[in-house]
Amino acid sequence: MRSEIPSFLLSSSRANADAHPAIRGGGRADISYLEKGINDFATLFKEGYAQWELSTGTGFLHGIDARVKIVFWVALIVVISLKRTILPEAAIFIFILTLAVFCRLNLIGFYKKVLALGFIFGFLISAPSALNLIVPGKVVLPLLVLSHPGSLWIFDIPQVIGITDSGISLVSLLTLRVLNSLSISFLILYTTPFAEIIKALKIFRVPDALLIIISMTYKYIFVFAHIVADMYLAKKARLARGNGRREARQWIAGRIAFVFKKTQIECEEVFKAMTARGFSGEVRIFHHQDIKIKDWAAGVCLLSASAGFLLI
Repeated sequence: MRSEIPSFLLSSSRANADAHPAIRGGGRADISYLEKGINDFATLFKEGYAQWELSTGTGFLHGIDARVKIVFWVALIVVISLKRTILPEAAIFIFILTLAVFCRLNLIGFYKKVLALGFIFGFLISAPSALNLIVPGKVVLPLLVLSHPGSLWIFDIPQVIGITDSGISLVSLLTLRVLNSLSISFLILYTTPFAEIIKALKIFRVPDALLIIISMTYKYIFVFAHIVADMYLAKKARLARGNGRREARQWIAGRIAFVFKKTQIECEEVFKAMTARGFSGEVRIFHHQDIKIKDWAAGVCLLSASAGFLLI
């Protein structure tokens, strides 16, 4: 019996691409960067709601009052900034790691973000300090040997350019500082509902204007990330094949302009809606609770641990 299946369905996708140059020229490979960007937006949107689930867990820090955690957060950040040697910074890193274990967090996903951001904002930014061009010291790894030393503007260029022991110590210290700051910040965010953080900041007399900006930014960045993901899915559903690179760039530029305009319109509409409901610019707190004895005890332990790192 003769097969009724069309021949293009029986051939491989690679053969189809070779037979149809239009498909080959405008396939998924040409706009893979676009799909990756949209996927990052979708991931951001999902993580915004995952934060609520993580912050309502049953770990060590989950049940502590948000005000205690905010004070501990600020105190530890100050200690991290004050220490000038690697040993206490390493001890703080292990301390935060221990807290993350007791909070029952996914350590792989948690430190994947911390290490990625720490590598960019800690190591890469401070890496030039390892050279003897910036931090003098004993060269442990020569990189370039010149015929003779020289000078450039106000900088002295040595004959041997390389990495110094003092530079390695400085880069390690700065990287650990960034990693510790990111770790404790993510730990507090992952163990505290966002609304409780805003309440705690309000109690500590943070200006209402700043609280409104933080709250609205936190909410609408996920809303617009969802809008961008929906626009891309709608575009993809209307196409039988991928667009070329030129069309993809035009679409991206058009969506950027659309989201920017929609953001302005949304901002005006939200402000009108808030004003119509009697909003006067003041952030009010409801259902305020007193700090319990267990919160005081946990706060004393955490602050004592933070102060102990000053003695190292």
